[in-house]
Amino acid sequence: MDANSEKKFKSGFVAIVGKPNVGKSTFLNTVLNFKISAISPKPQTTRHKILGILTGDDYQMLFLDTPGIMEKPRHELDKWLLKRAFEAIDDADVVVMLAEPAKPEEIDMQIVEKIKDSQKPAILLINKVDTVNKRLILPVIDDFAKTETFKEIIPVSILKNINMDVALESIKKLLPESPPFYPEDTITDKTERFLVQEILREKVFNLYGEEIPYACAVEIEEFKEKDEKRGGKDYIRAVIHVEKDNQKKIIIGKEGAKIKKLGTLARQEIETLLGRPVYLELWVKVSEKWREKPGFIKEIGY
Repeated sequence: MDANSEKKFKSGFVAIVGKPNVGKSTFLNTVLNFKISAISPKPQTTRHKILGILTGDDYQMLFLDTPGIMEKPRHELDKWLLKRAFEAIDDADVVVMLAEPAKPEEIDMQIVEKIKDSQKPAILLINKVDTVNKRLILPVIDDFAKTETFKEIIPVSILKNINMDVALESIKKLLPESPPFYPEDTITDKTERFLVQEILREKVFNLYGEEIPYACAVEIEEFKEKDEKRGGKDYIRAVIHVEKDNQKKIIIGKEGAKIKKLGTLARQEIETLLGRPVYLELWVKVSEKWREKPGFIKEIGY
C-alpha cells in the first residue's frame, strides 16, 4: 500500500444501537458472515458490547453490538447493560440506530436524543421493511427525519438482504480516514472462551420460556484444549447461574432431559466453531439475586 492509497483508507468504530429485539445482533452476524452475537426471538439477548470487525479493500469497520436500550431498568444488571450501550455511543466514530417499521415509541426518541447529544455522525436503519406495506414506511421515515439527527435513513431487511449494501456504503462514507486497527483476517477481538459462552447463552434463550433465560448467567469455569484426560478433546466446564431452586429444576428438566438437550445443541455448535471435538460439562448453580450484585455481574464477565 503506497502513501497515497493509505491516506484514503477509512477505519473506525461503529456503534449498533436500538431498543431490544430490533435486529442489532442479526445485523452484526450478517455483515460479518460469522456468528459472534447470541440471537433469539426474545428481547435483551445481548449482554455485552461485542466487537465485530469487517475489513474491505479500503475500509475497516469495527462494530460494537450493544444490549437493547430499555426504558426502565429493573435491576443492577439492566443498569449495567444500559451503561454499556451508552458507552458504545460515546466510544464510536459512527452510530447506526436500528428501528422497527412503525411509529417511533418514547424509547426510540430517547435513543435519538442520546445520539443527538453525542454529536456523532449517525444513520438510521428501519429494519423488517419486508413485513409491512411500503406506504406505511414513509411516515416512519418522516417522523425520524424531523429529529434532524441522521445523515441518512435507509429502509432495510437484514434477513432478506434488502439494502444491506446501501447501509454498508453509507457507514463507510462516515468513517474517518485511518489505517486499519486489526489485521485484515481478524473478525473479532473476543476469545474462543467468550464465543463458547455466547453459544451457551443463546441455547438457554431459545430452549427455555418466560423469565428463565433472564435469570440465567453462563460462566466458563474451565477451558482446556486437547485435554488428555478427555481423549484429546477440548474440555469445557460451564456453570449456569440461576436465582432460585425452582429455576434450577427447570433448567435440568425431568431426569436431566432438558439440560442434556441443551448440552447436545451447544456442543455441536461449539465443535463447528472450534473445528475440533469437545467434551462439554454443564452445571447449574443457584446464585441468589445475582442480577442485583454489581460485584458478581463484573466477576462473571459483564
